Amino acid sequence: MITERLKQHRGILAILLTFLILGGVYGTITPIFEKADEIQHYFHVKYIADRKGLPVLAPQSEELYAQEGGQPSLYYLLGAAVSFWINTDDAEELLDYNPFVNLGVPSRDGNKNVVLHTLLEGFPYQGATLAVRLLRCVSVLFGAVTVLVTYWLALETFAGRKPVALGAAAITAFNPQFIFTTSAVNNDGLLTALCTLALLLCVLLIRRGPSVRRYVALGVVVGLAALTKLTGLGLLVLVFVSLIVVARRHSLRESIRGGAIVLGLVVLLAGWWYVRNWALYGDPTAMNMFFNALGGTPGREFTLSTLVRELEGFKLSYWAVFGWFNVLASTWVYRFFDLVTLLGILGLPLAVLRGLKRRNSVSFASLLLIVSWIGVVAAGYVRYNQLIDAATGRLVFPAIACFSILLSWGLVQLPPREHRRLFVGILGTMLALVAAVCPFLYIAPAYARPPLLSDQELESIPHRVEIDYEGQIRLLGYALEGDVFRPGELVYVTLYWQALTEMPRDYSVSLTVLTPSGDLIGQEDSYPGLGSFPTSVWEPGDAVADRTWVRIRRRTDVPTFGWLGVSVYDLPTMRHLTPSREGQPLEFVFLQPVKIIPWQPEEHAPSHPVSFNFANMIELRGYDLDPAEAQPGDIIQLTLYWQASTEMDEDYTVFTHLIRTEGRIWAQKDDQPRGGNYPTSFWEPGQVVKDRYEMTLSSGTPAGEYQIEVGLYLASTGDRLPVLDDALQVRDNRVLLGTMRVTE
Repeated sequence: MITERLKQHRGILAILLTFLILGGVYGTITPIFEKADEIQHYFHVKYIADRKGLPVLAPQSEELYAQEGGQPSLYYLLGAAVSFWINTDDAEELLDYNPFVNLGVPSRDGNKNVVLHTLLEGFPYQGATLAVRLLRCVSVLFGAVTVLVTYWLALETFAGRKPVALGAAAITAFNPQFIFTTSAVNNDGLLTALCTLALLLCVLLIRRGPSVRRYVALGVVVGLAALTKLTGLGLLVLVFVSLIVVARRHSLRESIRGGAIVLGLVVLLAGWWYVRNWALYGDPTAMNMFFNALGGTPGREFTLSTLVRELEGFKLSYWAVFGWFNVLASTWVYRFFDLVTLLGILGLPLAVLRGLKRRNSVSFASLLLIVSWIGVVAAGYVRYNQLIDAATGRLVFPAIACFSILLSWGLVQLPPREHRRLFVGILGTMLALVAAVCPFLYIAPAYARPPLLSDQELESIPHRVEIDYEGQIRLLGYALEGDVFRPGELVYVTLYWQALTEMPRDYSVSLTVLTPSGDLIGQEDSYPGLGSFPTSVWEPGDAVADRTWVRIRRRTDVPTFGWLGVSVYDLPTMRHLTPSREGQPLEFVFLQPVKIIPWQPEEHAPSHPVSFNFANMIELRGYDLDPAEAQPGDIIQLTLYWQASTEMDEDYTVFTHLIRTEGRIWAQKDDQPRGGNYPTSFWEPGQVVKDRYEMTLSSGTPAGEYQIEVGLYLASTGDRLPVLDDALQVRDNRVLLGTMRVTE
């Protein structure tokens, strides 16, 4: 008989087995503590296991469980019961934080790891690593319960129709974010399982009729959920709706009796925790201390427009945002789930119409409970986001079964009835494949160390520099990806490093972009390997190709160029290691200049258009002069508009003079274009360069008419560029622009 039952439900067995395998893969591939809030959740478990008591939140507390120490206790008690036998004294040794981590910035490359990972975490697992891995396995089991109950709930709602039930189970089980979340050390997996089970028990209560056994089961599950997370208290709304249905179908007395049993068990199982909070914090929910531990008074503007703006991030994090919300999947993954969601939503009106025609195929009372629970969870989500910025999809996972069931119900309406099983099989297979590739394509690479270089790779380094940093580390060379960039763009460069000795310190590498005038227009600091390969784990002789990047600041004044520089320093002391080449110390290490240009060609309209040809290399197209009349001590602003006629190898200097007829210079400014930040050797043929100069009139400048004299020369020789006429004959080595008057 059992064999027959298993054959009847072999579809869900296959889904469960696949989910358990994927849960193990996600839990194994993700390094410990690289799941959101896993550190705090684990140290809550560890506190109970070590001290045999519950944590107490205190203002300015430095306990590692942080705000999670204020969470209801069930998950942590279970975790302590599972892991108490493991010696976890090494736990804090594993918390070597990455100071350069990009928390919550999934679009930013690199530094995804919150902590620095060492061989202490390797297999065979020991100490705290073993405890975390074990607790992750327990969480996967809770996830499997959610998948199974989702299937059962759909069968009850849709009169045993397996296509809808299998589809709902598959959508839940093969949601990459659900797998990632339920293979972590946190209370979300247990809460989701209990909420889904409570919803099923409410459905059984109204479909199969009330009984003491069902009331007791519902009370126990709701009580345990309320002891797992505050969201569990929302199940009382679900119980209330169920009891209203019971009162209408049976009697008010029956409903009251059931409510008393359920509420009594909830108070019995979870009431002590809320009473404890009231005694300790003056708040039965302990939310006052929870937000205090987060570091501030809660409250932010969260309106409908805010919700719409954050909808894209919510959608992404419902399906696949890993790490500490800083590891994204490829666009195609999200488009795939968008398509599944869209098709499911489009099929729902048809599903409702068909359900109304064949009422025996759908339990609308069960659908009422499903929709009600979605409403409760959504209201809790909005309220929580009114207090803090936490627009993440996993917060609605307590209702994931509801979303999956509705999507599956809509999806199965699309194919003909006779092909629905095949359709669900194909859909489930596609979902499983997407979920299976995510850990290998996105999670593992985010934390992977750069491989050590082979002898052949060492010989083929593109630009060798051989710069030593105090005998600790050597920069062998580099490779720059591109040479022309725009504000806001990333400059990718591969640095080839080699360890010269054992390094007990984790040295930081700073990649900078400096203009010739000293303006910092880009800086990115990191440990090597974008945080994944700190120098303290290097062995002497190890050589790696470290692909890193620096972003050009968006407000960079362009066009310009910047020198790409590299420095190595010790973060705690901020002491920079002195670089040297062949034993000679260097003040700084600059690799090469990079050109930064505007995103769009600039449109220029000089107030005084002119046309002067300098040696067939540069043309002066116009100028602006402000003011046209000045007094001694005033600053004259002259803007020149140059256009490159050809590529130039030399960097020419511009001279601007204010002269009288006798040729004496009364004010001047000599400089390379754009204050030296955009020399002529960087100009591209046809490019127009806007070039500003300031000349200050001395206090003794006599009144009268003055002329503006402009030209270019080579600083190394003093030779001026000739000015050519239309016949390309030398006309002069300067040009005289307009006149201006100096008054007393």
